[in-house]
Amino acid sequence: MFGLFRKPPAPDIDLAQADLDLRAARDRALAGDWPAVRGLIAATGRDWELRGRRLSVLGGAAGQAPHWLDAWEAAVPDDPTVAVLRADALMDQAGEARGYASARNTTREQFREFERLSALAAQASERAVKLNPDDPYPWVTRMASTLANGHRQREEFRAAMDEAVARDPDNFEAHLMAVTFYCEKWYGSHEQMFAAAREPAAAAPAGSSVAMLPLLAHFEYALREYGFDTRAESLGAKADYFHRPEVIREIQACAAKWRGAGEPRLIGRGITLRHWLALANYLAGHDRKGTRALLGQIGPYLGSTAVYGYFWVRQTEGFRAVREWAG
Repeated sequence: MFGLFRKPPAPDIDLAQADLDLRAARDRALAGDWPAVRGLIAATGRDWELRGRRLSVLGGAAGQAPHWLDAWEAAVPDDPTVAVLRADALMDQAGEARGYASARNTTREQFREFERLSALAAQASERAVKLNPDDPYPWVTRMASTLANGHRQREEFRAAMDEAVARDPDNFEAHLMAVTFYCEKWYGSHEQMFAAAREPAAAAPAGSSVAMLPLLAHFEYALREYGFDTRAESLGAKADYFHRPEVIREIQACAAKWRGAGEPRLIGRGITLRHWLALANYLAGHDRKGTRALLGQIGPYLGSTAVYGYFWVRQTEGFRAVREWAG
Protein backbone atom coordinates (compact mmCIF):
# COMPACT_ATOMS: atom_id res chain seq x y z
CA MET A 1 0.00 0.00 0.00
CA PHE A 2 2.71 2.46 0.97
CA GLY A 3 4.45 1.78 -2.36
CA LEU A 4 1.71 3.85 -4.00
CA PHE A 5 3.26 6.95 -2.45
CA ARG A 6 6.86 6.10 -3.24
CA LYS A 7 8.71 8.91 -4.99
CA PRO A 8 9.95 8.15 -8.51
CA PRO A 9 13.71 7.65 -8.80
CA ALA A 10 15.90 10.67 -9.41
CA PRO A 11 16.55 11.34 -13.11
CA ASP A 12 19.54 9.40 -14.40
CA ILE A 13 21.51 11.79 -16.62
CA ASP A 14 24.06 9.29 -17.95
CA LEU A 15 24.13 9.86 -21.71
CA ALA A 16 24.05 6.12 -22.38
CA GLN A 17 20.51 5.97 -20.94
CA ALA A 18 19.25 2.36 -20.89
CA ASP A 19 22.14 0.92 -22.92
CA LEU A 20 23.90 -0.78 -20.02
CA ASP A 21 26.44 -2.51 -22.29
CA LEU A 22 27.48 0.92 -23.58
CA ARG A 23 27.83 2.26 -20.04
CA ALA A 24 30.01 -0.65 -19.01
CA ALA A 25 32.29 -0.48 -22.06
CA ARG A 26 32.68 3.29 -21.81
CA ASP A 27 33.50 3.14 -18.10
CA ARG A 28 36.07 0.41 -18.70
CA ALA A 29 37.65 2.49 -21.46
CA LEU A 30 37.84 5.54 -19.20
CA ALA A 31 39.69 3.33 -16.73
CA GLY A 32 42.18 2.39 -19.46
CA ASP A 33 40.57 -0.69 -21.03
CA TRP A 34 39.91 0.68 -24.52
CA PRO A 35 39.54 -2.84 -26.03
CA ALA A 36 36.17 -2.97 -24.23
CA VAL A 37 34.86 -0.24 -26.55
CA ARG A 38 36.48 -1.85 -29.58
CA GLY A 39 34.68 -5.09 -28.80
CA LEU A 40 31.34 -3.35 -28.20
CA ILE A 41 31.39 -1.52 -31.53
CA ALA A 42 32.48 -4.66 -33.36
CA ALA A 43 29.56 -6.56 -31.82
CA THR A 44 27.15 -3.79 -32.88
CA GLY A 45 27.85 -4.63 -36.52
CA ARG A 46 25.77 -2.90 -39.19
CA ASP A 47 22.92 -1.94 -36.89
CA TRP A 48 23.42 1.66 -38.01
CA GLU A 49 21.07 3.29 -35.52
CA LEU A 50 22.56 1.50 -32.53
CA ARG A 51 26.08 2.03 -33.85
CA GLY A 52 25.45 5.74 -34.39
CA ARG A 53 24.00 6.20 -30.92
CA ARG A 54 26.90 4.35 -29.31
CA LEU A 55 29.51 6.25 -31.30
CA SER A 56 27.86 9.54 -30.34
CA VAL A 57 28.06 8.77 -26.61
CA LEU A 58 31.60 7.42 -26.88
CA GLY A 59 32.72 10.40 -28.96
CA GLY A 60 31.43 12.71 -26.26
CA ALA A 61 33.31 10.73 -23.62
CA ALA A 62 36.49 10.97 -25.70
CA GLY A 63 35.99 14.69 -26.15
CA GLN A 64 35.89 15.16 -22.37
CA ALA A 65 38.62 12.63 -21.48
CA PRO A 66 40.67 11.61 -24.55
CA HIS A 67 43.39 9.56 -22.80
CA TRP A 68 41.87 6.18 -23.67
CA LEU A 69 41.32 7.15 -27.31
CA ASP A 70 44.91 8.42 -27.51
CA ALA A 71 46.16 5.05 -26.20
CA TRP A 72 43.97 3.14 -28.68
CA GLU A 73 45.12 5.29 -31.59
CA ALA A 74 48.76 4.80 -30.62
CA ALA A 75 48.26 1.02 -30.53
CA VAL A 76 46.12 0.68 -33.68
CA PRO A 77 46.49 3.93 -35.67
CA ASP A 78 44.45 2.78 -38.68
CA ASP A 79 41.50 1.41 -36.75
CA PRO A 80 38.36 2.87 -38.43
CA THR A 81 36.55 3.08 -35.11
CA VAL A 82 39.36 5.19 -33.67
CA ALA A 83 39.09 7.50 -36.67
CA VAL A 84 35.36 8.07 -36.36
CA LEU A 85 35.60 8.55 -32.60
CA ARG A 86 38.40 11.09 -33.08
CA ALA A 87 36.18 13.07 -35.44
CA ASP A 88 33.26 12.92 -33.04
CA ALA A 89 35.44 13.88 -30.07
CA LEU A 90 36.57 16.99 -31.94
CA MET A 91 32.95 17.82 -32.77
CA ASP A 92 32.02 17.43 -29.11
CA GLN A 93 34.82 19.81 -28.15
CA ALA A 94 33.61 22.26 -30.79
CA GLY A 95 30.15 22.23 -29.26
CA GLU A 96 31.55 22.80 -25.80
CA ALA A 97 33.67 25.68 -27.08
CA ARG A 98 30.66 27.40 -28.62
CA GLY A 99 28.43 26.79 -25.63
CA TYR A 100 24.70 26.28 -25.77
CA ALA A 101 23.38 29.83 -25.58
CA SER A 102 21.64 31.62 -28.43
CA ALA A 103 23.80 33.34 -31.04
CA ARG A 104 23.26 36.77 -29.45
CA ASN A 105 24.66 35.42 -26.18
CA THR A 106 27.72 33.76 -27.74
CA THR A 107 31.01 35.66 -27.98
CA ARG A 108 33.13 36.14 -31.07
CA GLU A 109 35.89 34.10 -29.44
CA GLN A 110 33.48 31.23 -28.86
CA PHE A 111 32.40 31.27 -32.49
CA ARG A 112 36.03 31.29 -33.67
CA GLU A 113 36.91 28.26 -31.55
CA PHE A 114 33.74 26.51 -32.69
CA GLU A 115 34.79 27.07 -36.30
CA ARG A 116 38.39 25.93 -35.71
CA LEU A 117 37.46 22.68 -33.99
CA SER A 118 34.66 21.99 -36.47
CA ALA A 119 37.18 22.23 -39.31
CA LEU A 120 39.40 19.70 -37.55
CA ALA A 121 36.39 17.42 -37.07
CA ALA A 122 35.64 17.67 -40.79
CA GLN A 123 39.19 16.64 -41.63
CA ALA A 124 39.04 13.74 -39.19
CA SER A 125 35.72 12.57 -40.62
CA GLU A 126 37.27 12.43 -44.10
CA ARG A 127 39.91 10.04 -42.77
CA ALA A 128 37.21 7.93 -41.12
CA VAL A 129 35.39 7.65 -44.46
CA LYS A 130 38.54 6.36 -46.15
CA LEU A 131 39.09 3.74 -43.47
CA ASN A 132 35.48 2.50 -43.48
CA PRO A 133 33.70 3.59 -46.68
CA ASP A 134 30.47 1.72 -45.85
CA ASP A 135 29.84 3.52 -42.57
CA PRO A 136 27.28 6.37 -42.76
CA TYR A 137 28.30 7.84 -39.40
CA PRO A 138 31.45 9.78 -40.48
CA TRP A 139 29.22 11.61 -42.94
CA VAL A 140 26.91 12.60 -40.08
CA THR A 141 29.89 14.09 -38.26
CA ARG A 142 30.79 15.92 -41.46
CA MET A 143 27.24 17.29 -41.57
CA ALA A 144 27.58 18.47 -37.97
CA SER A 145 30.86 20.24 -38.76
CA THR A 146 29.09 22.54 -41.22
CA LEU A 147 27.03 24.11 -38.43
CA ALA A 148 29.96 26.45 -37.80
CA ASN A 149 29.61 27.99 -41.28
CA GLY A 150 26.25 26.84 -42.54
CA HIS A 151 25.53 29.78 -44.83
CA ARG A 152 28.76 29.14 -46.74
CA GLN A 153 28.67 25.34 -46.48
CA ARG A 154 25.15 24.48 -47.60
CA GLU A 155 26.46 22.51 -50.55
CA GLU A 156 28.91 20.60 -48.34
CA PHE A 157 26.09 19.81 -45.95
CA ARG A 158 23.86 18.53 -48.73
CA ALA A 159 26.67 16.44 -50.21
CA ALA A 160 27.46 14.85 -46.85
CA MET A 161 23.74 14.18 -46.29
CA ASP A 162 23.51 12.46 -49.66
CA GLU A 163 26.48 10.25 -48.79
CA ALA A 164 25.01 9.28 -45.42
CA VAL A 165 21.59 8.30 -46.76
CA ALA A 166 23.13 6.51 -49.76
CA ARG A 167 24.59 4.11 -47.18
CA ASP A 168 21.48 4.01 -44.97
CA PRO A 169 18.34 5.73 -46.33
CA ASP A 170 16.57 5.82 -42.95
CA ASN A 171 19.62 6.81 -40.93
CA PHE A 172 18.22 8.54 -37.87
CA GLU A 173 21.35 10.53 -37.02
CA ALA A 174 21.60 11.93 -40.55
CA HIS A 175 17.95 12.98 -40.72
CA LEU A 176 18.14 14.37 -37.18
CA MET A 177 21.07 16.54 -38.24
CA ALA A 178 19.10 17.70 -41.29
CA VAL A 179 16.18 18.84 -39.11
CA THR A 180 18.70 20.73 -36.96
CA PHE A 181 20.52 22.35 -39.88
CA TYR A 182 17.34 23.46 -41.63
CA CYS A 183 15.55 24.80 -38.56
CA GLU A 184 15.11 28.56 -38.33
CA LYS A 185 17.51 29.05 -35.42
CA TRP A 186 20.35 27.61 -37.53
CA TYR A 187 20.33 27.94 -41.33
CA GLY A 188 16.84 27.33 -42.64
CA SER A 189 13.17 28.09 -42.15
CA HIS A 190 10.15 26.46 -40.57
CA GLU A 191 9.12 25.17 -44.00
CA GLN A 192 12.53 23.62 -44.71
CA MET A 193 12.68 22.09 -41.24
CA PHE A 194 9.24 20.47 -41.47
CA ALA A 195 10.13 19.12 -44.91
CA ALA A 196 13.38 17.66 -43.55
CA ALA A 197 11.34 15.89 -40.86
CA ARG A 198 8.17 14.91 -42.71
CA GLU A 199 9.58 13.66 -46.00
CA PRO A 200 11.83 10.93 -44.52
CA ALA A 201 9.18 10.12 -41.90
CA ALA A 202 6.65 9.46 -44.67
CA ALA A 203 9.11 7.39 -46.72
CA ALA A 204 10.41 5.30 -43.81
CA PRO A 205 9.00 1.83 -43.11
CA ALA A 206 6.83 1.11 -40.09
CA GLY A 207 8.94 0.79 -36.97
CA SER A 208 11.58 3.27 -38.11
CA SER A 209 12.76 5.85 -35.59
CA VAL A 210 12.74 8.42 -38.42
CA ALA A 211 8.94 8.34 -38.22
CA MET A 212 9.16 10.41 -35.02
CA LEU A 213 11.13 13.34 -36.44
CA PRO A 214 8.06 15.57 -37.02
CA LEU A 215 7.70 15.75 -33.22
CA LEU A 216 11.11 17.41 -33.04
CA ALA A 217 10.07 19.85 -35.75
CA HIS A 218 7.03 20.82 -33.69
CA PHE A 219 9.22 21.34 -30.61
CA GLU A 220 11.59 23.53 -32.62
CA TYR A 221 8.71 25.53 -34.09
CA ALA A 222 7.15 26.16 -30.67
CA LEU A 223 10.52 27.16 -29.23
CA ARG A 224 11.14 29.71 -31.95
CA GLU A 225 7.63 31.14 -32.22
CA TYR A 226 6.61 31.29 -28.56
CA GLY A 227 9.44 32.71 -26.48
CA PHE A 228 12.87 31.61 -27.71
CA ASP A 229 14.63 33.33 -24.81
CA THR A 230 12.01 32.92 -22.09
CA ARG A 231 11.49 29.14 -21.77
CA ALA A 232 9.15 28.44 -18.85
CA GLU A 233 7.70 31.95 -18.85
CA SER A 234 6.07 31.22 -22.23
CA LEU A 235 5.16 27.60 -21.55
CA GLY A 236 1.43 28.33 -21.78
CA ALA A 237 1.66 29.70 -25.32
CA LYS A 238 3.76 26.74 -26.42
CA ALA A 239 1.31 24.31 -24.87
CA ASP A 240 -1.57 26.04 -26.67
CA TYR A 241 0.17 25.31 -29.96
CA PHE A 242 0.27 21.60 -29.11
CA HIS A 243 -3.47 21.63 -28.39
CA ARG A 244 -4.20 22.29 -32.06
CA PRO A 245 -6.09 19.30 -33.53
CA GLU A 246 -3.75 19.01 -36.54
CA VAL A 247 -0.70 18.87 -34.24
CA ILE A 248 -2.29 16.16 -32.08
CA ARG A 249 -3.19 14.17 -35.20
CA GLU A 250 0.38 14.29 -36.45
CA ILE A 251 1.76 13.25 -33.06
CA GLN A 252 -0.61 10.27 -33.06
CA ALA A 253 0.24 9.31 -36.64
CA CYS A 254 3.98 9.44 -36.00
CA ALA A 255 3.66 7.34 -32.86
CA ALA A 256 1.47 4.78 -34.64
CA LYS A 257 3.98 4.36 -37.46
CA TRP A 258 6.92 4.14 -35.05
CA ARG A 259 5.14 1.34 -33.20
CA GLY A 260 3.89 -0.26 -36.40
CA ALA A 261 6.40 -3.11 -36.32
CA GLY A 262 5.95 -3.88 -32.61
CA GLU A 263 7.08 -2.21 -29.42
CA PRO A 264 10.32 -0.34 -30.19
CA ARG A 265 13.44 -1.33 -28.29
CA LEU A 266 14.85 0.75 -25.46
CA ILE A 267 18.44 0.98 -26.70
CA GLY A 268 19.49 3.01 -29.72
CA ARG A 269 17.08 5.94 -29.83
CA GLY A 270 14.27 4.17 -27.99
CA ILE A 271 14.48 6.11 -24.73
CA THR A 272 14.88 9.48 -26.43
CA LEU A 273 11.84 8.92 -28.65
CA ARG A 274 9.73 7.86 -25.70
CA HIS A 275 10.69 11.13 -24.02
CA TRP A 276 9.64 13.04 -27.14
CA LEU A 277 6.26 11.35 -27.21
CA ALA A 278 5.69 11.77 -23.47
CA LEU A 279 6.55 15.48 -23.71
CA ALA A 280 4.34 15.99 -26.77
CA ASN A 281 1.42 14.29 -24.98
CA TYR A 282 1.97 16.46 -21.91
CA LEU A 283 2.02 19.68 -23.91
CA ALA A 284 -1.10 18.62 -25.80
CA GLY A 285 -2.85 17.49 -22.61
CA HIS A 286 -3.48 14.22 -24.44
CA ASP A 287 -3.27 10.49 -23.52
CA ARG A 288 -2.27 10.67 -19.88
CA LYS A 289 -2.63 6.87 -19.53
CA GLY A 290 -0.41 6.20 -22.52
CA THR A 291 2.15 8.67 -21.21
CA ARG A 292 2.17 6.85 -17.87
CA ALA A 293 3.02 3.64 -19.72
CA LEU A 294 5.79 5.40 -21.64
CA LEU A 295 7.30 6.69 -18.42
CA GLY A 296 7.21 3.17 -17.00
CA GLN A 297 9.37 2.09 -19.95
CA ILE A 298 11.66 5.09 -19.62
CA GLY A 299 12.24 4.55 -15.90
CA PRO A 300 14.85 6.95 -14.54
CA TYR A 301 16.76 7.29 -17.82
CA LEU A 302 16.83 10.94 -18.82
CA GLY A 303 20.31 11.15 -20.31
CA SER A 304 20.41 14.39 -22.27
CA THR A 305 16.97 15.03 -23.74
CA ALA A 306 17.42 18.52 -25.07
CA VAL A 307 13.77 19.13 -25.95
CA TYR A 308 12.85 19.45 -22.27
CA GLY A 309 15.18 22.43 -22.23
CA TYR A 310 13.07 24.08 -24.92
CA PHE A 311 10.27 24.51 -22.38
CA TRP A 312 11.98 24.60 -18.98
CA VAL A 313 15.28 26.06 -17.84
CA ARG A 314 16.59 22.59 -16.91
CA GLN A 315 15.86 19.26 -18.54
CA THR A 316 15.24 17.61 -15.16
CA GLU A 317 12.46 20.13 -14.45
CA GLY A 318 10.65 19.15 -17.61
CA PHE A 319 11.01 15.43 -16.96
CA ARG A 320 9.62 15.84 -13.45
CA ALA A 321 6.70 17.94 -14.71
CA VAL A 322 5.72 15.29 -17.24
CA ARG A 323 5.99 12.54 -14.62
CA GLU A 324 3.81 14.50 -12.18
CA TRP A 325 1.19 15.14 -14.87
CA ALA A 326 1.03 11.49 -15.91
CA GLY A 327 0.61 10.43 -12.28
